Amino acid sequence: MNRPSPADLAAAHGRTIPDVIAPDLAVLFCGINPGLWSAATGHHFARPGNRFWPALYRGGFTPRQLRPDEQAELLAYGLGITNVAARGTARADELTGMELVAGVATLRAKVDRYRPRWLAVLGIGAYRTGFGRRDAVVGPQPERVGGTRIWVLPNPSGLNAHVTPDKLAAQFAALRGAVEHPADL
Repeated sequence: MNRPSPADLAAAHGRTIPDVIAPDLAVLFCGINPGLWSAATGHHFARPGNRFWPALYRGGFTPRQLRPDEQAELLAYGLGITNVAARGTARADELTGMELVAGVATLRAKVDRYRPRWLAVLGIGAYRTGFGRRDAVVGPQPERVGGTRIWVLPNPSGLNAHVTPDKLAAQFAALRGAVEHPADL
């Protein structure tokens, strides 16, 4: 994957990228919004240092660590990726609360259409704001979207330094356990 130039990154502000999605997935991972690196390359979680791909592998979802440019391979594992807000920004805190709430309305429609078993929202703050659940914590949520269960994971951005790679992988592994053994929850 080629490294975007500073001009490429500047031009990516506000750009959207396509979802990796199909009907009846085991898990639809939902980022907050594309970062500029992702918006410039068209690949989810593309910025070097983003810990999504390592956590996905270490959590047991994939047999090897995929690269962002291999994101379409997720579908073969029953996995997909979307975002709460579609527009690319340098930082998630550039989004307004209204954008997150509107993004969740779009997300709910997507989930109703594609019917994943689990929706994994990557970012507790975005979940709290977008879903209106101020007291939510990381892990399984009591709320559902139709028949889809919701699990909140920490944001895998390298900027979320208080969540170590080991803790992030453990959270992904906990979700993997729930996917494999839903009656245990």
